[in-house]
Amino acid sequence: MKIIFAGTPEFAAEALKALIQTEHDIIAVYTQPDRKAGRGQKLTASAVKQVALEHNLPVYQPLHFKASTEEGLAAQQELAALNADVMVVAAYGLILPQAVLDMPKYGCLNIHGSLLPRWRGAAPIQRAIATGDHETGVTIMAMAAGLDTGDMLYKTYCPITAQDTSASLHDKLALQGAEAICAVLASEQQLQAYLAQREVQDEALTVYAHKLSKAEAQIDWAVSAQQLDLNIRAFNPWPVAFFPISENNNLRVWNSQLSTLSNITAQVGEIVAIDKQGVHVMCGDQQIICLTQLQWPGGKPLNAAQILQAQKLQVGQILS
Repeated sequence: MKIIFAGTPEFAAEALKALIQTEHDIIAVYTQPDRKAGRGQKLTASAVKQVALEHNLPVYQPLHFKASTEEGLAAQQELAALNADVMVVAAYGLILPQAVLDMPKYGCLNIHGSLLPRWRGAAPIQRAIATGDHETGVTIMAMAAGLDTGDMLYKTYCPITAQDTSASLHDKLALQGAEAICAVLASEQQLQAYLAQREVQDEALTVYAHKLSKAEAQIDWAVSAQQLDLNIRAFNPWPVAFFPISENNNLRVWNSQLSTLSNITAQVGEIVAIDKQGVHVMCGDQQIICLTQLQWPGGKPLNAAQILQAQKLQVGQILS
């Protein structure tokens, strides 16, 4: 089949790599315009664009597809002229109007990192961890104009472990998404079969995964140790949990686990121990969290052994 692929970050790049290995003809790759990144603020191609260029695939980078503007209309016409059988979309980041969704012969298929209709929206991986879900997965859906509202064609399942961060879960789901889209597109007949058996989402089960903000990553020691641990792992690699250590500086918390210490009386936010496991801090439910990876301003993330050696924190210190 003739496939248009649309995506931007690494999550999408994994799917593109997998599709390139199939017999399908990737006739075009759409991705967001190059962005400034890094300390030098150099224009950097997206992960998807880099894969496309490595395989000599034509790349398109329109700003949008709004028919109300000349450039948006031109982008629509350009896409229509490709005459694709199907368009695969994964974390593209641009809104596709209904006119675009209807252009390919079999429409547009989306690779979404959750078990829809749970966790529609921008941050499904992070919200699943922060809420304490024990399982997530990938849904392949036929795209509709609403936000992740399309009919479901295929699902994969992935347990969420007590060690998972958003980074580790992202990588697992990226691979699952790549496998899932290849399964759905195994052949034109297979795709037709999945489309014929499509399942409408139950709106009563809808949960939205709202976009993350830096502000919500600030640690509040008054919440439970379990919730703090979930938040810390959910906010890795962005925006990264933190707490202030001075008026103008924050200490970043990259990872944690529930402490094995118990039956200790201490104030909320008090460091009760620093050992080879990490920094143990009392939380609002009188349970203890163990911070296992910390980053001081201007430095690199330190593991538990390095934190112990650095001696920058003290037992009895009250964290704000």
